[in-house]
Amino acid sequence: MATIELNQQNFENAITENDTVIIDFWAPWCGPCRSFAPTFESMSEQHPDIVFAKVNTEVEQAIAASFNIRSIPTLMVFREQVILYSEAGALPASSLAQLIDEVKKVDMSEVHKEIAKAKEAG
Repeated sequence: MATIELNQQNFENAITENDTVIIDFWAPWCGPCRSFAPTFESMSEQHPDIVFAKVNTEVEQAIAASFNIRSIPTLMVFREQVILYSEAGALPASSLAQLIDEVKKVDMSEVHKEIAKAKEAG
């Protein structure tokens, strides 16, 4: 699956209607962002079970601000609407592949239990 562009209109649906979404926050003027793009696109083709999405921080400033994006590229991984990973910097293909493997292994029932406990604790 090719990467999709996220904007104010489709962002929430992308997160809520898909199990795993990996988002690349980028901008056209960003050299490291442009260098990372082929790696991101290649991984999207290798993992059709995951939604790979891009947010152009120049155009979608409100989305970037809502997630406190200060450096780009920033990679963010949602699984079952929970952010499991968020870090600035372009990853080499091997590191991105390893991250994807780790995300797939996460026991989300445990994650949701921990979130529920935290909410109860206040």
